[in-house]
Amino acid sequence: MFSMESFQKEYETGTVELAIRNRKFNFFVPKSLDRFIDPKNVFNDFPLWAKIWETSFILADYLASMPVNPKKCFLEIGGGLGLVGIVGSSFGHKVTMTEYNHDALNFAKANAHINDCSNLEIMELDWNKPELKGTFDRITGCEVIYKEENFYPILRLFRTYLKEDGEILLSERARRSSIEFFRQMSEHFNIKAQKKIMRNGSDEIRVMMCRMTFKSI
Repeated sequence: MFSMESFQKEYETGTVELAIRNRKFNFFVPKSLDRFIDPKNVFNDFPLWAKIWETSFILADYLASMPVNPKKCFLEIGGGLGLVGIVGSSFGHKVTMTEYNHDALNFAKANAHINDCSNLEIMELDWNKPELKGTFDRITGCEVIYKEENFYPILRLFRTYLKEDGEILLSERARRSSIEFFRQMSEHFNIKAQKKIMRNGSDEIRVMMCRMTFKSI
């Protein structure tokens, strides 16, 4: 059972403050990644969830700008620290945020708490053995496309949990794996992509914001 008291005892954290559409949010982040990294194999389950990714700002802002329909339900996959789900929920959308990593789920729950986001549902989801009920009007995610071995489980999630007239919203860096993923998904979905450029100091980050709907049979 999650509690803020147990969370604060278990983790050393810092905080990040950010604003989306003039609304301020605060997020706990791990002070160090050391405890989450396998010293024998750094790349084994590397804690990608422990960072607020630039792409999540784009997706969060997109959800914040959308008209609210209380009858429509959002499913977020790979929610990480909770930025997208918390922002979407704070702006009135009905969101179920999911993650598989135990620590990520704890951070997401803590961040929902400090942002007074009690209407956000946060659940564990294994992409290979999904156990969710119902279907959703929109499925969202950012920085979830890294490994080709996940392409089919993600496609299966979309087919199982997206309503026939639903929409998928993905925000991804333009990398080889994400480009290949969208190429493969184009066989099953209509895809509309917007290319955006973000700057972090001297670094230029190329982001793809993609909207996907089922192709008509």
